[in-house]
Amino acid sequence: MPRFAYAAIDASGTSVEGVTKADTIGDARAFLLDQNLYPVKIQEKRGALDFELTKEKVKKKELMHFTRQLAVFVKAGIPITEAMEIIGDETEDVALQRTIAMMVDDLRNGGTLSEVAGKHPEAFPNYYIGILASAELTGNLDGTLESLAGYLERELETRSKVVSALSYPGVVMVMAMVTVVILAGYVLPQFKPLFAELNANLPLTTRSLLFIATLFSTLWYIPFSAFCAFSGVMYWLFKTDGGKLVKDRLVLRIPVIKGIVEYAILERFCRILGAMVKAGVPLPDGMKTTTESTSNSVFRKRLELAQIEMVEGGGFSKPLAATELFPGAAKQMFKVGEETGTLDQQLEVASLYFDRELESRIKKFTTLFEPMMIIFVGLIVGFVAVALVQAMYGVLDGAKSTS
Repeated sequence: MPRFAYAAIDASGTSVEGVTKADTIGDARAFLLDQNLYPVKIQEKRGALDFELTKEKVKKKELMHFTRQLAVFVKAGIPITEAMEIIGDETEDVALQRTIAMMVDDLRNGGTLSEVAGKHPEAFPNYYIGILASAELTGNLDGTLESLAGYLERELETRSKVVSALSYPGVVMVMAMVTVVILAGYVLPQFKPLFAELNANLPLTTRSLLFIATLFSTLWYIPFSAFCAFSGVMYWLFKTDGGKLVKDRLVLRIPVIKGIVEYAILERFCRILGAMVKAGVPLPDGMKTTTESTSNSVFRKRLELAQIEMVEGGGFSKPLAATELFPGAAKQMFKVGEETGTLDQQLEVASLYFDRELESRIKKFTTLFEPMMIIFVGLIVGFVAVALVQAMYGVLDGAKSTS
């Protein structure tokens, strides 16, 4: 059971410090109140060996729920510290619970919500903090929090669409490979002594499957080395700067996947920048934060060039058009928004446009890919079945010749 260090005030106004055991921070607070102690600070106490090298990231879904709940409490007039204490007591996410507890302590020491949130990059993205800071200046914190929750929800929906579309091919490929490994690595080798005894003349398909079986048994070090090499390449592609650049370029060259990835990035760019402009964040700062949050390095480099040109007085729509990342409809929206002073509205319209296009492209992708995968798996299973049937015929022919 977790241990919590606390600082509290008793009925006589004396400060009391100690440690108590409880399942959650909320349970620890309830225990202190039952003891007629008013908790001032409660923090999980970790042992000497209980440490973490990096802070655990807060899930986007949990951040969305936290933002929406906080918006409701602020709108109802409840002080932020009390609201966050209630949310922290009720949440089941340990990482978010710890973050909220530390934020409450900082808020009591005089920090603003955006300042204390900025100390926790594992929970709050840069654009989130920038929007919070602007909302505190304008006094529209509840409305801004509700808008942020909506943006986070749409981001989760967009990510879910992309992941589901791109994960389907991977699942089918894995299933096909597992089928081949089971049939070639376990089923067919059972007949290998029979083939040798009858001196059967095996066809090429059967010999190919037997060779695959030999790879995973006698020559196991070959597929093991191939797997290690593949893992090393994947690590390089996803964990190193040079590898990420290569991966991002390759993704943008795959015909069908290219459109899905591009529109997912552009939808997120327009949505985040529109939210920041609407919240009152200066356009150069909003552009900088949005560019830094772009996941694809190819897009990020081009947007960085547009950002530099924008700061130098090149306007907004012209530098973005020069990146050649946006379609003509979006360029026109940016131009109209810049000229009429409705850039936040045009960016929101553009994000909806990209979202609809993204959904359409995902549907086309799944519509085209499903029959292709069925044919692919059918060919693999058919190849294995033909190899087994031809092997049986080879056994029968060998039995006839020996008799």
